[in-house]
Amino acid sequence: MFEVRVETNFSSAHHLLNYKGKCENMHGHNWKVEVTARGNELDNSNILVDFKTLKRVVNEIMEYLDHKDLNELEEFKNESPSSEFIAKFIYYKAKQQIKEVYRVNVWETPTSRASYFEIED
Repeated sequence: MFEVRVETNFSSAHHLLNYKGKCENMHGHNWKVEVTARGNELDNSNILVDFKTLKRVVNEIMEYLDHKDLNELEEFKNESPSSEFIAKFIYYKAKQQIKEVYRVNVWETPTSRASYFEIED
């Protein structure tokens, strides 16, 4: 099994819905994002997924999220944009272009991380 992983970040604001506490108020984070691709097969160059391709796809998603109020984006309307939900959103957006995407980790602080991945059959 092979894995390749890229890290990046974005800054945005959000507030949680159906939540009682400080996070129900608008606030922001400098989110760290890690996207991992996984697979058994390498191409003719012995590459699972070209880092350049993985970075391009992930950076397109980051550009969409960066310096936005996440609650105002269409995909987050009427949803609570928690770290878990953001990880799932990034996962599915990346997976549309790179089938080997396996896991997305999202940190809202240096010590608080949420992950999304699907269990393979």
